[in-house]
Amino acid sequence: MSTYLFRLGTWAFRRRRWVLGFWLLIAVGAIVAATVSGGQTNDSFTIPGTESQETTDVLEQKLPALAGGQTQVVFAVPSGANINDQNYRTGIETALAQVPKVPQVATVSDPYTAQGVSPDGRAALAFVQYTAQPADVKDASLDALETALKPARDAGVQVEYSGSVFPGWRITPSEIPEIVGLVIAFVILMITFGVVVAAGVPIATAIIGVLISLMGVTALAAVVNIASASTTVAIMLGLSCGIDYALFILFRHRNQLLRGMPVEDSAALAVGTAGSSVVFAALTVIIALCGLSVVGIPFLTVMGLCAAAAVAVALLVALTLLPAILGFAGTTLTSFVSTRLRPGHHEQVAKTSAMEPERTFGARWSRFVVRHRIPVMCVGIGVLVLLAIPAKDMELGLPSGASKPTDNTQRKAYDLTSEHFGPGYNGPLLVVANAGVSQASVQQLTGALAKQDGVASAAPLAATDQIAVVRVIPTTGPDDPATADLVHHIRDNRATIEDAVGAPVLVGGSTASNIDVSQKLADALPVFLAVVVGLAFILLTFAFRTILVPIKSILGFLLSVAAAFGATVALFQWGWGKNLFDITPSETISFLPIIMLAIIFGLSSDYEVFVVSRIKEDFSSTDDARGAVERGTALSARVVTAAALIMFSIFVAFMFTDDPTIKAIGFSFAAGVFLDAFIVRLTVVPAVMALVGRRLWYHPEWYEKYVPDPDIEGKKLEARLAGDASPPAGVSPAPPPPGGSSRA
Repeated sequence: MSTYLFRLGTWAFRRRRWVLGFWLLIAVGAIVAATVSGGQTNDSFTIPGTESQETTDVLEQKLPALAGGQTQVVFAVPSGANINDQNYRTGIETALAQVPKVPQVATVSDPYTAQGVSPDGRAALAFVQYTAQPADVKDASLDALETALKPARDAGVQVEYSGSVFPGWRITPSEIPEIVGLVIAFVILMITFGVVVAAGVPIATAIIGVLISLMGVTALAAVVNIASASTTVAIMLGLSCGIDYALFILFRHRNQLLRGMPVEDSAALAVGTAGSSVVFAALTVIIALCGLSVVGIPFLTVMGLCAAAAVAVALLVALTLLPAILGFAGTTLTSFVSTRLRPGHHEQVAKTSAMEPERTFGARWSRFVVRHRIPVMCVGIGVLVLLAIPAKDMELGLPSGASKPTDNTQRKAYDLTSEHFGPGYNGPLLVVANAGVSQASVQQLTGALAKQDGVASAAPLAATDQIAVVRVIPTTGPDDPATADLVHHIRDNRATIEDAVGAPVLVGGSTASNIDVSQKLADALPVFLAVVVGLAFILLTFAFRTILVPIKSILGFLLSVAAAFGATVALFQWGWGKNLFDITPSETISFLPIIMLAIIFGLSSDYEVFVVSRIKEDFSSTDDARGAVERGTALSARVVTAAALIMFSIFVAFMFTDDPTIKAIGFSFAAGVFLDAFIVRLTVVPAVMALVGRRLWYHPEWYEKYVPDPDIEGKKLEARLAGDASPPAGVSPAPPPPGGSSRA
C-alpha cells in the first residue's frame, strides 16, 4: 500500500495546480447543488418494525387526518386571571378561527368545546393537525400559524408551542462552535509546528473537505430525510479527522525536511508512510460509522453514512490535496516564527523532535511508562473503571421539551402544560382499534383504558367505519420510566381489551414512538458492537499482522468508552453538570451510546494505529520489543497529543450551544477522545506492550505466507527507494528485517 500511496503523493505534488483546481471545482459544485436543491434537515424519522410505526401506517391509510404532524398550542394567562374571561376567550377563538385557513392544516380543536381548559382556569390546549408528515410541513405553513394566532397574543394571552412539528422546531446549526474549534486548533498547531503556514495547511484542507461534505448533505436532504444532528456529527468528524489526518502526514513531512530531504521526495514519502496509517485509521472510522446501518433505524443509518462520507472526503483530501498544497508551500514549512521572549525556541523544539527525539518530553514520558509499567497500567485502568461506575445507572430516552433551554417555546409549553394539566398531557398515547367498531365498543375501550394504572384520563378522539382512536393521558411525563411501563402493560395485556372490543388494538403516538426507538436501539447495541468490532478486528489484524494488538486495542476502547459513558451519566443524567452546562438533568439520549460507540471506536483505532505503527516500525528494524515501545511512543506522542487536543477542542466547542442534545454529544465525544488518547493509547497501551514484550508481535508462519503485508510502516517502500540508482536525498537504507515471524 505504501508504494501506491507514494506514487499518488508524487503525482499530486507534480500536478498540484490541476489537483487544487479539481477540489475547488468540487467545492463550487457542491455549493451550487445545495443552493439549487433547497434541502433542509429535520428531526422527523421513522422506525420500521415497531408497533408505533405500524400505528402511524394504519392511520395514514384509514384516517389520514390523524397521521400527519401535530402542533400542540398552549394558551396561558397571568396569575389571578381566568382564561374563560371574555377578552381572553375572544382573542383565542378569533385566532383559532383563522387556523383552518393555514396551508397544510387539516383540523384544529377548540379548547372551549373540547374540554381543553385546565382545571385551574389558567391555561387551554388546542391541537393543530396537518395533512403532511412533520418533515413535509413547510416553514411557510408554520409562519402562517404564528400569524393566525396573533389575535390571542394581542389579547394578552401567552402562546407557546410543542408537538411533533411547531414554529421554530427546526434546528439552525450555529457557526460559533466550528469557529471556536478552528481557532483553538490553529493555536495547537502553532505550538506543534511553530510555523504559520504549517499551522494553516491542516485547517485549510479540513475546511475544504467539510464544505464539500456539508453542502453534499444539504443537497441530499432535498430528497432524503436527514436528521439535524447528522450535519452536526458530520461537521464534528469532518473537521477533526480532516485536521488530524493532515497533521500526521504534515508532521512526518516537516521532520523529513528538517533532516535535509528534498521537498518533493519528502511529501511523497510522507504520504506513502504516514498516509498508510491514515488510510487504515480512516477505514476503521468509516466501518464503525457505516455499522450504524445494522440498527435498522433509517435516521441513524443516514447519520452514519453522512458522517462516514465526511471522513472519506477528509481522507481523500489528505492523500491528494495535501501533497499538492505541500508543493505550493515548499520550504516555507520550515520558516519558524520567533518571539522576543524566546527567540529561536520553536525552531529548536522542532529540530530536537526531528533529529533528537530521545530528548523530547514524549520520550521522557515513554521511558517513565515503560520503567514503571505495572503501577502505571494499574493506575490507568483504575481511573477508567472508577469513571465508568455511573454508567450502570444509564437510562435511555429521547429528548422532550423538559430538556430544552428555559427560553425555548417547547420548554415553556412543556412547563405550562405540566403545571396546569399534568405532565402526562405532554406525551399522550394513541390507542387504535384497527377495525370498524360500534359506538358502544369505543366507549368500552375508553373505559377499559381509563381503569389502567398510570392513566390520568382516556377519551375518544375519532371513529369511522374502519378505525377508532382513543387518546390516553398518562399520569407521568413522556420521559418517566412509568410511562414506558404503561405502554408495555397495555401491549402485554391487549388480548383482554381486544376480546372486549372485538378488534385488533395498537398503541402509538410520539411518546410510544420514542419508547420504541429506545428499546430498538438497546436491542441492536450488542449486534452493532459485534459487527463493528469484528470488522475492525479483521482490519487491524491485517494491518499489524498479529491478533494480540487488535485485542488490546478493543479492550482499551471498551475501557475508555465505559468511562466516557459514566462521566456523561454523572453530569447530564444525575445532574452534576446542571449549573456548569446550564441543562436540565434528563435521560441519556437513546441514540447517543450507539453513535458514541461507533465514533469513539473509530477514533480510538486512529490513535492505536498512529502509536503502534511507530512502535512496529522500530521493532521491525531493531527486534527490541521494549526499546521499540519507548522509541515508538516517543516519536508519536507529540503528534498524537496535538491531534487529540484538536479533536477534544472541536468537540468541546460544540457544547457551547443552546441545544442540550448537542451539548451531550459534544461532551461525550470530548470525554471519549481525551480518555482514550491520553490514558489508554499514550499510557496504558505502552505499559501493556512493554509488559508483554515481543510476544505481542507473534503470528503463525502460515499467516505471513498467505496474507499480504500492507507495509503500514513503510519499511518496504523505504528499502526500495534506498536501493534505487538515485535514491531520494535524506532516505537512509533500511536495515534488513529480523527475518521470519516475531518470536513469542
